[in-house]
Amino acid sequence: MAERVLVLAVDIDNDLYTKTKITGPVIGRTDNLKAAAKLALADPLDTDSNAMFEAVKRYDELKAKGYSVAIATITGAEKEGYVADSELARQTELILNKFKADACLLVTDGASDNRVIPILKSRIKVNSVDVVRMKQAEQFETTYFTLLEKLKEPHYARIVFGIPAVLLLLFAISYYLNFGWQLPVALIGVYLILKGFGLEEGLVESFRGFGFSIDRLSFVFYLGSILFFVISLVVASGDYAVAVAAKSGSLAIVSYTLEGFILLLPICLLLYLVGRVIDLNRKRMRYMAIAQGTYVGYSITSLVMLYLVAAWFIGQIYFWQLLLYGGVAILAGYAVAAFSSVLRKRAMKLSRMKDKGVINEIGAYIGRISEVDQKRGFIFVKTEYGNTIRYDIDRVASVSDRVIIR
Repeated sequence: MAERVLVLAVDIDNDLYTKTKITGPVIGRTDNLKAAAKLALADPLDTDSNAMFEAVKRYDELKAKGYSVAIATITGAEKEGYVADSELARQTELILNKFKADACLLVTDGASDNRVIPILKSRIKVNSVDVVRMKQAEQFETTYFTLLEKLKEPHYARIVFGIPAVLLLLFAISYYLNFGWQLPVALIGVYLILKGFGLEEGLVESFRGFGFSIDRLSFVFYLGSILFFVISLVVASGDYAVAVAAKSGSLAIVSYTLEGFILLLPICLLLYLVGRVIDLNRKRMRYMAIAQGTYVGYSITSLVMLYLVAAWFIGQIYFWQLLLYGGVAILAGYAVAAFSSVLRKRAMKLSRMKDKGVINEIGAYIGRISEVDQKRGFIFVKTEYGNTIRYDIDRVASVSDRVIIR
């Protein structure tokens, strides 16, 4: 009996889903050809399509020699690392359950995809690795165009151009307003904290949600939110200057500045929330809109508490007032949480999610919803392996013909 061979192409950063919305794994010669052609049309410079075409070529060669052969393409995740590796492992096991291969021929477009080899070797024998390289690309030319393409991606552009530009702008503004070097250094410290604790990507994704288009109603609310944020900064800088001129203590200066900044910030957050809800409802991402409302409600409650503490430090309110108003703010936060829970259950009831397919944010298929627990706010997803996974309703990003889980 001829050896059963699996020809496997690898797209570790999941360009296939990002650029064509095709989810992995892609199994079969016809589907791989269609997917590769669609990816090549979406981005002719993407080498993953070349790897898929090469995999089809190797599939045809092995089949002509009498091997029992299958072909598939597995995809990872845009953020390389554990998430990408675990997705590659999951898709590999799914393919091997359908095609009992004796060996694997791995086709990649570069050294970065070689990280999949240990994953494969723990599940199947890897007989050959085929690395696809463009013939016309010399080493220097390849490096040049690779850097050029990488600089077009938002992540690398922010690092190479964005951060130095922001630093120069901060020092220029600080010099013009006579704030000295302390303010830019403090803002740089805040950015490093966000970067170090992994909060930067969440903020970037939030700003990406801004619908800066005059064709959208949300544009008005986003613009108002930005204006109120700028006004808050101006008020805070004015209070800071007054406190410094009055030779107040360090704690008083911080309290006055914080109070001025927070005063109009809730309006800024509410305007942002209205715009965000409009955009998310337009995209039929009702669950994410509910989550946004919850986060903004908690943020406003926290800002009110911070404002009260600052006002108490500078003697504007008594301690009993701090306790009273703080208690009211906590009760308001609880009310927001309760109202959010009611909205989630109502949305769950109206969406009729049972039996719908479920995918994650990188486009990987998970399974189908077998049960919806409206009382506790859970959905149960049955995978292709027969396992059942429980998800909190808060992780549902959108519901249409299928459900997207965050």
